[in-house]
This record gives sequence, structure tokens and C-alpha cells, in this order.
Amino acid sequence: MPEEKEAKKKGAPKDKDAAKAAKKGEKGEKGPPVEKKPVIKRDENFRYIVRIVNTDLDGAKNIVIALAGVKGVGLRSAEVIARMAGIPRHTKIGDLPESKTDELEKLVTEYSEKVPHWMMNRQSDWSTGADMHLVGVDVELNKRDDINLMKMIRCYKGIRHEQGQKVRGQRTRSNGRTGMTMGVIRKKLEPGAVGESEKKE
Repeated sequence: MPEEKEAKKKGAPKDKDAAKAAKKGEKGEKGPPVEKKPVIKRDENFRYIVRIVNTDLDGAKNIVIALAGVKGVGLRSAEVIARMAGIPRHTKIGDLPESKTDELEKLVTEYSEKVPHWMMNRQSDWSTGADMHLVGVDVELNKRDDINLMKMIRCYKGIRHEQGQKVRGQRTRSNGRTGMTMGVIRKKLEPGAVGESEKKE
């Protein structure tokens, strides 16, 4: 009993772990070493922003990931373009000289001429019937034109676009509700009417 009172007076920690931590603090011992992130030294010619097809790409990213930042170029397309240019996929795009980035831009714009039709993002275009691969601003422009055409010919998808409703058959009773929407209105059963559950029985 007297020992406990002395411990309380001194303010000694009750838990064993807390006592060990206090002892470590007294001895001047430090906790586990904190790992410092290695400082990456860049070459003086390193470019932090690389511009390809009117798109600013992060120079610190690998070539495949960086090229996928261009609209209309996915990871698979980026991998193909990197192979065509003969650049290893782990190379940072900022380390490449300007001549190589110009070559990459040329490969991106001429992608449709060098790959089979099933690797393109716009096959059998409705106006020309040609297989194309759209990149950059062309992707958004063509998308807008397609939606306007659907609205103009008054097809189902066009009408749904006009109304701001879901286009691809999703449910709208509980999802995508906008404006002054109230709860779901349920049909009231008339007195004496038989419910569905009773009918089944």
C-alpha cells in the first residue's frame, strides 16, 4: 500500500509500456529511424512540362503514363507508340530530347495509319465510313457533333440528351433525380382491394 501511494505521488505511469517509454525518454533513446525520401537529382536539360498534341504532360512521369494523359490515347495505345519510337517504357518523358518528343507527336497523330482498324477509337465513321483515331481536341469536338446529330434527327438518345436524362437505360426512379423531386409516390389500395401478397397465396 505505501509503495502505491509513493508511485502516485511521483506520478509514475501505471502501464508497463508507458513505464518503458518513460525510461527510454530518460536515457535519450530514439524511436525507430524515419526513412528519408531520396532526393532525385535531375539533369539540367530535364523538362518538367512536355507539350504533345496541345496537351501539357508531366515530365516526371514514365513515358506510357504520360502519353496516356493525351485525350484519345489510352495505356495500350501509349505502349504501342513507345515501342514504335524505340523508347523503354520506364523512361521519364522529361528526359527525352526535343527531337524524340517531336517524333512521339508525329507517331500520335499518324497512329491510325500504323495500327489495325480494331485498335482505333472511331471505327466506321457515320459520315465518311472510314476508320479513324481521334486525339486531343478532336475527341471532344466529334463527341459534341454526334450528340447534336442525335438531337437533330430526334432519335431516342437525342431526346434523352435534350431532357438531361440518363441515356443508356439506367433506372431513373431512385437515381439521377434532379430539381424539386419528392419521395416515391405509392399507389393507395382502395378499401376491400386485395393486395399482391394475398393474391399469390
